[in-house]
Amino acid sequence: MRRLRRADGHSQEALADLAGVHRTFVGHIERGETNISLDTLERVADALGVKVSLLLEP
Repeated sequence: MRRLRRADGHSQEALADLAGVHRTFVGHIERGETNISLDTLERVADALGVKVSLLLEP
């Protein structure tokens, strides 16, 4: 997710705004410190313009 976010030129805050989540939550997700719901995963994928399956790749 971090790689995709940076490739798009988005800050964590900008991605959070696009996905409708709190800015600190994006950092928690990127560091693997929290579990993410399927709904949130879909919103993040939409905000990045990618398929959910791409975010699930190692």
